[in-house]
Amino acid sequence: MWKLLKYMKAYRKESFCAPLFKLLEASFELLVPLVMARIIDVGIKNQDTAYILRMCLLMVALGVIGLVCAVTAQYFSAKAAVGFSAKLREVLFAHVQSLSFTEQDDIGTSTLITRMTSDINQVQSGVNLFLRLFLRSPFIVFGAMAMAFTIDVKAAFVFVVVIPILCVIVFGIMLISIPMYRRVQERLDAVVRLTRENLLGVRVIRAFCREPEEVRDFEGKNELLVKAQLLSGRISAMMNPMTYVVINMGLVVLLYVGASRVDSGLITQGSVVALVNYMSQILVELVKLANLIITVTKAIACGNRIQSVLEVPAGMETPEQDAASKSETQTGAGRLSQKGFADFPDKSDEDRENAVVAFDHVNFSYRSAGADALSDLTFAAHRGETIGIIGGTGSGKTSLVSLIPRFYDVRSGSVKVDGRDVREYPLEELRRKVGIVMQKPVLFKGTIRSNLLWGNEDATDEDLIEAVRAAQAEDVVLSKGLEEVAHSKGQDDTALLRGLDAAVEQEGRNFSGGQKQRLTIARALVRHPEILILDDSASALDFATDARLRGAIRRLNEKGDLTVFIVSQRTSSIAHADKIIVLEDGHVAGIGTHKELLASCEVYQETHYSQFPKTETADKGVLA
Repeated sequence: MWKLLKYMKAYRKESFCAPLFKLLEASFELLVPLVMARIIDVGIKNQDTAYILRMCLLMVALGVIGLVCAVTAQYFSAKAAVGFSAKLREVLFAHVQSLSFTEQDDIGTSTLITRMTSDINQVQSGVNLFLRLFLRSPFIVFGAMAMAFTIDVKAAFVFVVVIPILCVIVFGIMLISIPMYRRVQERLDAVVRLTRENLLGVRVIRAFCREPEEVRDFEGKNELLVKAQLLSGRISAMMNPMTYVVINMGLVVLLYVGASRVDSGLITQGSVVALVNYMSQILVELVKLANLIITVTKAIACGNRIQSVLEVPAGMETPEQDAASKSETQTGAGRLSQKGFADFPDKSDEDRENAVVAFDHVNFSYRSAGADALSDLTFAAHRGETIGIIGGTGSGKTSLVSLIPRFYDVRSGSVKVDGRDVREYPLEELRRKVGIVMQKPVLFKGTIRSNLLWGNEDATDEDLIEAVRAAQAEDVVLSKGLEEVAHSKGQDDTALLRGLDAAVEQEGRNFSGGQKQRLTIARALVRHPEILILDDSASALDFATDARLRGAIRRLNEKGDLTVFIVSQRTSSIAHADKIIVLEDGHVAGIGTHKELLASCEVYQETHYSQFPKTETADKGVLA
């Protein structure tokens, strides 16, 4: 938690002024019992009305000045707390963006959401209350005790006994509460995770009539959260009654001692009233201090959770992050293979030099997995080539293409782009070379235009329309245009431009699966990438649309400067590829053209003939 305080540097003035004005308020408050004692001992005793009025005016002035100081302190503390939490939220979000897919998978989305929202809100409340009370309450407590000594030493010893007992109670409960609040937040993570899963998968839940089971599951998680909250709440709730008991017992003793001292003529009645007022002030401040301790305890527990995320190192070092390790990266055993393109004997020396993507004895595994997702994978893709990737579920197709833009790092071997290991690239430079369409199409709230511009912020309307048509998404955009615009040939561009400004709802829920796939393909094409990766991105398209899409991409690649990777379960989608990689359990089962694999690769034959039985003579045009 304390490491997070470096983000308070921009609010040093506010962090200094807030407690300062609270101390000023407390100083004036400590003077009030003395004024009250003077009213009793002088004004009332001598029946001096003018003196009483003057003292009352003085008390009013002290109250007004204290109010002004309190409001000022509240302004500065709120400004510091809100600014600190805003900065912390920005830093946490930026750090999450820097984490690799591996770290994000390990932490979990629901946990990150909780820490970005609930935890930071708790920290903000803790900082706000801390700045206002961390000096004021102790100052009032010990100041009241000091003022009591100026009135009567013997009576003041009651304060000396009471205050340490109260401190033991407050800090003891705090030490017990901290781990409990941490447990509460962990169980809140579980509730958020379950809620998120249910909201995202609500259609599946209803399709399988799983509502009662999910409700029971949620009730179970929620009950665990409630139990943790109740337990921590009961412990925290003990603070107020225990402090009240001690304070009231102290008041009883103080009144007894004070009365005996008055009877002896050692102190006045006004002094006893002042002592009681000081004890009451201590009671009020300790109640505030108890609330402060509870809030700060929660804030510390939540701050530690936030800090634990910030301490997760970005799993991928870049040249900017670790220039000193660059030479080690280039020479280290098990990191970058020095075999280079000489391991690809199927190409001439001249062709090898033109390789855009090269996998050199790549082994890759996910952090929590027991076995490799890819084993000893070696191949080269050259400029202008189309590479098809096919295999069964879990064979490693998505893992393979995820290594090209460096979503993950290889365990051993190397992945090279333009002859340079991907670990030597700044991530932004590497990923600007790549246009990728994920398995699950993702659209963001906004418009079709704003989503397409993710691919290239500087794209013109002509670029957007060209990408839309190439992705076979023209009818999607036209259908979102204004109805009064005719879809005649001469007005298509006008309708398309109007359709580009159509709204996209959160997660693109106002589009079908096939429409979202085509729009995400258009977004990737707008980038004009050197490497285009289509990760099973045509699964929701019919065969005719899929064929038109492949034809459009081939036309875009007439100059031969685009290297295309197509991951698919359909052999028809990759039959035209210059090279097809067949994967089985992370191993290469075969590499070659469609005809070569049909003749030599048993795994490919099994996949192809399961889709196109031999009796249908599938090669007759289906795969043209």
